[in-house]
Amino acid sequence: MHLLYEEGGDIKVATVQSASGSGDAESWQATSLSGKKIKLKAKEVWLRFEKPEPQALMDEANLLSKEIDLQFLWDCAPEEEFGLVDVAQEYFGAQATVPQQTGLAIALQGAPVFFRRKGRGRFQRAPLEQLQAGLAALERKQKELEQQAAWQQELVSGVFPEALKSQANQLLFSPDKNTSAYKALISACTESGESPAQLMIRCGAIDSPLQYHQGMFLKAHFPGGSAHDASAVVDQAALEAAISDLPLADVAAFSIDDSGTTEIDDALSVTALSEGGYRIGIHIAAPGLAIAKDDVLDRIARTRMSTVYFPGDKITMLPDAVIAQFSLDEGAPRPALSIYVDIDAQGVVDKESLQLRAEMVPMASNLRLENLEHQVTEASLMDEGSDFPYRQELNVLWSAAKLLHAGRQEQRVANGLRAEQLGVLDSNALARDFHFQIKEHEGVQRVDITPRQRGSILDTIVAEWMIYCNSASGRLLADHGLPGLFRTQKGWGPLRTRMQTTPGPHEGLGLDYYAWCTSPLRRYSDLVNQWQLLALAKHGITAKMVAPFPPRDATLMGIAADFESCYQAYGEYQDRLEKYWCLRWIVQDGDSKSVFVRHLKEGMSRVEPIPLHLPVPELATHPRMTRAEVMISDVDLLQLTAGVRVLQIESPEVLESNATPT
Repeated sequence: MHLLYEEGGDIKVATVQSASGSGDAESWQATSLSGKKIKLKAKEVWLRFEKPEPQALMDEANLLSKEIDLQFLWDCAPEEEFGLVDVAQEYFGAQATVPQQTGLAIALQGAPVFFRRKGRGRFQRAPLEQLQAGLAALERKQKELEQQAAWQQELVSGVFPEALKSQANQLLFSPDKNTSAYKALISACTESGESPAQLMIRCGAIDSPLQYHQGMFLKAHFPGGSAHDASAVVDQAALEAAISDLPLADVAAFSIDDSGTTEIDDALSVTALSEGGYRIGIHIAAPGLAIAKDDVLDRIARTRMSTVYFPGDKITMLPDAVIAQFSLDEGAPRPALSIYVDIDAQGVVDKESLQLRAEMVPMASNLRLENLEHQVTEASLMDEGSDFPYRQELNVLWSAAKLLHAGRQEQRVANGLRAEQLGVLDSNALARDFHFQIKEHEGVQRVDITPRQRGSILDTIVAEWMIYCNSASGRLLADHGLPGLFRTQKGWGPLRTRMQTTPGPHEGLGLDYYAWCTSPLRRYSDLVNQWQLLALAKHGITAKMVAPFPPRDATLMGIAADFESCYQAYGEYQDRLEKYWCLRWIVQDGDSKSVFVRHLKEGMSRVEPIPLHLPVPELATHPRMTRAEVMISDVDLLQLTAGVRVLQIESPEVLESNATPT
């Protein structure tokens, strides 16, 4: 004997192996069509029959179920609850066969719009209003499926549907996975074997892999867009009120930046002292004078945490109008927070002479590295006949910078680290900065990547004095019990460098205290520290009572964590776009390029002309800095990968010859 029953919403058949009990208490041990051993009770069984065989029955019943007119069946069915056998006799006649009854069971079970399930083998037709609503929904669903299929075929053929063009970015970067548009996109990707980004680029929905990389970053960190609200500015009257009481500094300050810098937030000055020696001024742009904690501009800066830098552009932390109000541009006095320290004629810093002032600083000049760097050498600084600007001031700063660097290296060695060399310039060194210049040529973007060697005298002057400023600021905050955002580094491991609200050493720099404060136009941590330092400059020992952030402030701790997270993400985005433009440089004149690489470690190598790191397994067993000529091809600008084939590896003798200075 065979039994018809329902399991998980499906009609199934099982063959009886044994039976027990009788009447309503009867039960069976049976085997399903799949071979599964099951136990069925009388109340679970819809039909009992001897013939036909289960598989033949289900094959025939499935065909019959598709032929049943559900609307006619609904019209024929009584309004009250009914059983399968009763309605089968109404529909097929008194001699309804087992296959017919089974087909009807399958149809009823699969038509919840027409019939409600009231129990095993029991149904009731749906009310007319619900039926009409259900049929309308089914019609809409069918149209959606047809539309989805049409969109899928268009996408596979390389045509992006016109109706979807307005939602292209949403489909790629923040899709609603329940929509027909997204389902059509994913189905098309499955059919074509492409990723959504690859398919949309092929269809012209997004312009390039660059737009994809940018879109993914903006979706994660700037979901409302990266443009600033034009109304977010410092009112001129409020600015004038904030700086009206500031004294005018008796200095002629100058900044040193590259030509692409528009947020000039640090400058230097050198003033000769009557008793001998010099007073060095480090002047930091002071937006903290007019931007207050929790105001509109603070909320903007706190949301962004930092300016985002990447080749060809940047996303500023503060609106351009605000930057223009506080940037240390030449030609006029600018509001600044200044740290002064005296040095003797040899450049030795007098730590007890440290002063902190909020003031108006006359900006005499904005020096540009590109125009000056090649002229500044040890010899030219000592030569009174050199005609570049600020020769004497730079010479004083350089003498002191060398001593500052030497003092930090002594502490590094005491910390168990290797001393860093000062200003080493080596044509084969990999420690270089790179300038990415992106140009439009005949409607196509091209990139020029220009290396610039680190370690020049101007680099060292700026770096050492800004490090000193950050160290002195950290010491001032610590000595007066003011919390801030301290950059610390201690011990080993992934969390050895971190941001915290209490003072701590930075072993890598060889400093007892280190608090970023030199870039308040570009980093929120520096703006926060500037508020604390301004309170100290204005109120002295009572600063703790009026500073925006008191000790153990929970908000400040949250800012430290948020800043770390954002700063890391922004750095990764910059690295990602630099890798993109490096790979574009490889293929902009052809599908492949022959270049030289230097092996770093474990098969990872860096391309010599550009800051591109690629795995070269053939070099894994060779010493560090082994030089090889390779062919780079098969560049994938979406995945940011490339194939590398080694052409030749230079012998140690050639490497030694190349490393010998001429």
